[in-house]
Amino acid sequence: MALTKSTRIQSIDILRGLVMVIMALDHVRDYYHINAFAGNFPENMETTNLFLFGTRFITHYCAPVFVFLAGTSAYLYGQNKTKYQVSKFLITRGLWLVFVEIAINNTLWWFDPKFEFFNLQVIWAIGFCMIILGLLIYVPKRIILVLGLLIVFGHNLLDSMTTTGQNFIDLLWYFTHQSTMVIISGKMISFQYPILPWIGVMSLGYVFGEFYKKGSSLEQRKKWLLRIGIICLVLFFLLRGFNLYGDMLPWETYETTEKTIISFFNVSKYPPSLLFLLITLGPAFLFLIAIEKTQNKFTDFLLVFGRVPFFYYILHVFIIHIGAIIGLLITGKDWKLMIIDNTTFRNNELLGYGYSLLTVYLVWIGVTLLLYPICRRYMTYKATNKDKWWLSYL
Repeated sequence: MALTKSTRIQSIDILRGLVMVIMALDHVRDYYHINAFAGNFPENMETTNLFLFGTRFITHYCAPVFVFLAGTSAYLYGQNKTKYQVSKFLITRGLWLVFVEIAINNTLWWFDPKFEFFNLQVIWAIGFCMIILGLLIYVPKRIILVLGLLIVFGHNLLDSMTTTGQNFIDLLWYFTHQSTMVIISGKMISFQYPILPWIGVMSLGYVFGEFYKKGSSLEQRKKWLLRIGIICLVLFFLLRGFNLYGDMLPWETYETTEKTIISFFNVSKYPPSLLFLLITLGPAFLFLIAIEKTQNKFTDFLLVFGRVPFFYYILHVFIIHIGAIIGLLITGKDWKLMIIDNTTFRNNELLGYGYSLLTVYLVWIGVTLLLYPICRRYMTYKATNKDKWWLSYL
């Protein structure tokens, strides 16, 4: 059965769908890989290997591409609407996403009825960035472009500014630029996605929408995508190669080539460094060129997830977490290990829990295939019920 016809830009939805599918791999690894909750991190140079780090590295493309394209979608959404209409939509949807992160996402991630742990992640960041963008769209696009570039290229100058307190100014700084975890009134709060660099990413994504506006030149778009993609990659290898600027963690030479390669590509995501953004967004621009006119079964598959990303995001977290509980029951272990609260982290109760990386990949494929028909049905429903305003928030 052919996909429902849509006026949406196919290449953007394919790219978005690709990063959504890859994102699920990272989240499956979080919940299924051996000792993933107990220090077996892909960036841990003492325990990692190229396969484990590569599994993590390819998922780095998800957040920056998703945030960037959220800005692009905002631009395209506003082509036949007034500034006020676009601003209102961005601000209200941003507030909705902040609520979703705090009230719904945290519930799905932890299943903790006591609500002891709040991990403020990408949905939180997108929500606040949308609110800021909802205000920025009233200024000329050139100013938004300059502001976005200044933030993306300049925010690493703030890396040395850190704090450890819990007063209002400290919390504001965690919210803005310093990734950290605090305990307030017995509640653990993780500021995993400080919003300043993400504001820059979404702002640039918004201006990027110019390349896809009605009547835009395909040839000009391809030329600019190629230029921008190559510039990003050249800058990454130049800045990273000489440890000049753009990441708080310089790379080192290790006793093995494998670890040296890992060190070189181990760039900071929290918050996203300039180098992190260059090595993720650069290839994304080149990918957009490659799929501009491509259509086959695989791109149709990705298109489904790219057209219902929020629905897919919420659903995949729930399915992954439920699956982890089922795995514990099947293996005869205590399913309550997957009710994750402060005690779980303090007592390291998940030490020894988990499966091989091969199992992680098999579960990831299973989750993706399970969600495909559900997302496809919802995509069709959404496309045939455009008169329902509330669907634009889902």
